Formats: sequence, structure tokens, C-alpha cells
Amino acid sequence: MIRIYLLRGITVIMASIFLYKLLDLQVINTSYQTLSENNAVLEIAEYPERGFIYDRNGKLLVANQPAYDVMIIPENVSPFDTMAFCDLTGVTKKRLIYNLKKARRYSKRLPSVVVNQISKETYAKLQEQMWKFKGFFIQKKSLREYRINHSANVLGYVSEVNNNDLKRDEYYRLGEIIGRQGVEKSYEQQLRGVKGKRFLQKDRFNRIIGPYKEGSYDVAPIPAKNIQLTLDADLQAYGELLMQNKRGGIVAIEPATGEVLALVNAPSYDPSILVGRQRTRNYRKLANDTLAKPLFDRGLLAQYPPGSPFKTLNALIALQEEVITPKTKFRCNKGHYYARGAFMECHCRIGTKNDLSRAIYQSCNTYFSNTYKGIIEKYPTPEEGVDQWKEHLKSFGLGNYLGYDLSIGRPGHVPGASYYNRAYSEGQWKAPTIISNAIGQGELLTTPIQLANFTAAIANRGFYYTPHFVKTIEGDTLQKQFTKKITSIAPEHFEVVIDGMQKVVERGTARIARIRGIEVCGKTGTAENFTRIDGNRTQLTDHSIFVAFAPKENPQIALAVFIENGYWGARWAAPIASLMIEDYLTGGVKRKRLEKRMLEGSLEEEYLKPVSGKPFKINE
Repeated sequence: MIRIYLLRGITVIMASIFLYKLLDLQVINTSYQTLSENNAVLEIAEYPERGFIYDRNGKLLVANQPAYDVMIIPENVSPFDTMAFCDLTGVTKKRLIYNLKKARRYSKRLPSVVVNQISKETYAKLQEQMWKFKGFFIQKKSLREYRINHSANVLGYVSEVNNNDLKRDEYYRLGEIIGRQGVEKSYEQQLRGVKGKRFLQKDRFNRIIGPYKEGSYDVAPIPAKNIQLTLDADLQAYGELLMQNKRGGIVAIEPATGEVLALVNAPSYDPSILVGRQRTRNYRKLANDTLAKPLFDRGLLAQYPPGSPFKTLNALIALQEEVITPKTKFRCNKGHYYARGAFMECHCRIGTKNDLSRAIYQSCNTYFSNTYKGIIEKYPTPEEGVDQWKEHLKSFGLGNYLGYDLSIGRPGHVPGASYYNRAYSEGQWKAPTIISNAIGQGELLTTPIQLANFTAAIANRGFYYTPHFVKTIEGDTLQKQFTKKITSIAPEHFEVVIDGMQKVVERGTARIARIRGIEVCGKTGTAENFTRIDGNRTQLTDHSIFVAFAPKENPQIALAVFIENGYWGARWAAPIASLMIEDYLTGGVKRKRLEKRMLEGSLEEEYLKPVSGKPFKINE
């Protein structure tokens, strides 16, 4: 009997729950009524204005301008005069037919864009004629308005969502915009806000007759957030001017915070050309330039041998490993024999004896070959030695992504024991085999932002903050915590290296970078440049590199300049870096002759030199 009563009780309870739910759906909760009346209600998205972007000093870089899209709900469309519509909107009949088919495939009941970004004048004309085109309506939105003609690689751009975007994120609908590249992509959620909804009542002829239920179901959009970048717009603009008719990159960082002051990509483009109805054509032209690659951000993506600036890191590792002291000397005879018949040339005079500071400012290959050899041979096997060396380099952010807040990047390459065991077979290689690492050549690869970052770590005497591009977000905290990273090198080892870097500028290979009244510490580099032509490894013109920070005490800026095919470090990279430092620290440049030479200088002829008997041609 107890089981019977229990069963009846459970049945009554379950029935009561179902009855209550049915009552709630049909009577109590009227919000579901809108679903049943969907044919009589039109849902329109309400878009918040996209967030503004400012530089570190509050200068407005990116704002918005009004724009209008012609929308369509396919199931509401009646036969219309296509030629009249095309004349009014400026769209071709072929494009109109394509967009109509695309809209029907997407949804017969949801709005789609059929003509995007019509002008104010077209909007005014079309408004008067809209009654002729049933199923069409005009939706206001905003387009990006760039107040500057630089920083395209940092800012990124926006464009309409594609099928992949729609699959990845249900938030978006066909015809809406999304951030591409740069800050626009990385901070898309903050910059877009959250769209709202507006419901309109339709009559039996599918004509809009007003708000649905007096707007009681409308949802207001959530405003977007404005963003302040770490970028100094004036420094960025100056860097892009200096890099005209050259290829390469400049990365400048504030050592005390990790804030990126400039990320110059050369060649670049005016970001405003990727706004409006010509965006697709202009983008295609940029993408098809496979030689100059203006869309390829060299500062974050290009991987080059670091060259002689890398000697500063080998010096620090050797000091930490107690392989050398600041007073350790090696004799140089215009180069170094590191294996039978293998000679590494140097610029030192025969019989020169260099200590560490002098070896840095003379860029002595012999000194650093012996130093690197000592690091590797300190341990019982070369495998252990090279892996310990690699661990030190990882503490400076090399061989890995730095964790900055833009979506693109490459890790570079720091070879370890496993790499060389694959390349030469285990037990078949020693320190002389991989001696090119001593001078930043060989298998080493770094990106310009990694060069700038380890220079900031040296300027800070052993630590750095994760580089980043966004300083503040209106009413919000940053997505990532840009933390302090401590290197594996004790602080006391940095002073002798910094002293050598100062002498590089005062009396060494970068005297052209001297600035009156400012103690600049730097290191030039000339990176060998190889490519494969017809299956053969061919050497091209060397790359020009310079890393620097200033002032020596309480440094305000650290930077790396990389000029492709720039011959040697002091020819292009060092003077450009020096001008950037002077402009940033003093608010202007007094060395007008040097500035004029860099602004007017060009490497275009170098880039168009014939290779294998055929000159390069830029794809139009």
C-alpha cells in the first residue's frame, strides 16, 4: 500500500510541475509571445558606436564617422525596378543579384546587407524612394575615421564578418563588422560594445507600423570602451618618416614599464585606405605586393639573425657562469681560428688584447668566440653546456613568444642540444661546430621586438616587463597582467656590459649615434643575409642592426632598429635609432644634416637589384 501511495504522490507532483510550466509559457510569461508572433515583428540590431583609440598622451588616433547600409529581408521583398535601385545606390546589377542570392542563402527572415556604406547624399536620395522597394530598409552604423596616416600595423582595421567568423561566434550576424589585426582585433570585445535590439511591428502587408508593444522589449546597446595605447603617436610618425624607401622595423620600449612607444613597420600604408567601399580593392593591392609586403609586420613577425648585439648577452652569460671576469683578456690577430682552416675575421689590429668592455665596443669576434667556447665547455658535455646557455637566453624572452597583447608574433629560434643532435648526430659536434652563435649568427633567430626587449632588460640591469600596446581601457582593467620578469643574470654583472655599450657610441662602431648631453648605450650589428636561388645558398647584402637605450642611468627608452639589406649597423640603423632617441627625449632634433640624410636616403635600388639575372617586380 505504501508503494501505491508513493507512486500516486510522485505522479501528482510531476503533473503539477508540467501544468505550472505550461501556464507559465502560455499565460504568465508574455515574452514568449513575441516568438509566436515573429512573422509580425521585425528585429533590428542597435549598434553602439565603436570605441575611440588614443595614444599615450591623449591624442585621438581613431574615431568614427556615420555610414549607412541598405538592408533586405528576403521574404518581404516584392518585385522592384532593379535598374532604378542600381542608379540610386551606385551598385552594379551583377553585384546586386549576387548579394540578393547571398542574403536568401543566409536567411529568408533575417536582415542582410545588400549595399554597404552608402554616402550621406545617396542616403538622402534613397530615403525619398524607399517606398518603392518593399523588404528593403536603411540601417545606420559607423565607420572608422583615422585622424592619422600612420600606425596601420598597430591599429589594425575592421571589415565585415565572413562565414568563419559567423561559425566561431554566434554574436555576429551577416553584414556586421569585426576587428582585424592589431588593437582592433586584440581588443575587439571592448571596442565593439554589445549591440542592442529594437522590435518593430508589421501589418499584414509586411509594412512597418511602429515599435512593437511600445518598445517594451527593446534592449539598449551597451556602450563600447575607449582605449588608450602606450604608443607615442609623434614618435611613431617620425619613425615611419625615417623608414621611407627602406624595409625593416623599429621597436621602441619604455624599460620601466614594458610599454611599447613605437612599432614601426616599413613599408607601411595609410590606414584610411581600408575604410569605405574601396577597402577590398585596396586590401587586395596590399596583399598582392609579395616583395615589399606592407601587411607583414616585420617588428613582430620577421625573424633574423641578431648579429653583434647578441654579444652583449653572451658576455652576461659568461659572467654569470664565471667563465670570464670584466678583466679577462683575449689576444686578437684580426680574427679567430676556431677549427683547422676555419677563420672568423675581425676588425681588430694584429696583437690587440681586449678586456670585456673593449671587446664590446670594438665588437671583437675573437673575444666572444673564446667566451662562447668557454660557456659550452664548462660542462661535462657540449649538450649540457648549450642547454644551460639556452636557459639563460630564455630568461631574456628569446626563443619564445613574449606574451604581448597583439595577436601575431613568432618565437624566433634558440637552438639547444636536441636541435644539434638532429643536425649533426649525437656526439658528433662540439663548441667549435656551433661557434657562429658566439657572434649572433648560425642558427639563432630573433624578432625585432625581442631585440628591443632584451635591450630593455639590460637597461634595467636584469629585468623586464612584458611588452604591451594598451595602457588603459575606459572603466576596465587590462585583459592581461604585464608582469615583471627577472633574468637569470645577477644585477652586478650588467655594469661592465653597459659601460662597453656606452663606449660603442662614444668611441666605437656607432660614433654616428652620439647625442650631445645624452649618454646613449648601444651595439651595432651586421647580420649576414642568405637566401636560396636555383637551389643554391646565396649571400645577399647584409642587414643593418642597432640596439640602444638612453639615458644610461634611469633609461627612458630602449629600441631596436633593423634595416633589411642595409649593409652594416652604423650606415642606417644606428643613425635612425639615434634620431629617434633624440626626438623622444628632447622633443625635437638638432642634427638636421643627419636627419636630412636619413629622411632622403633610399634603399629601393638595392631591393630591385637583379637576382639570378631577373629583377624583382612588385605585383600590381
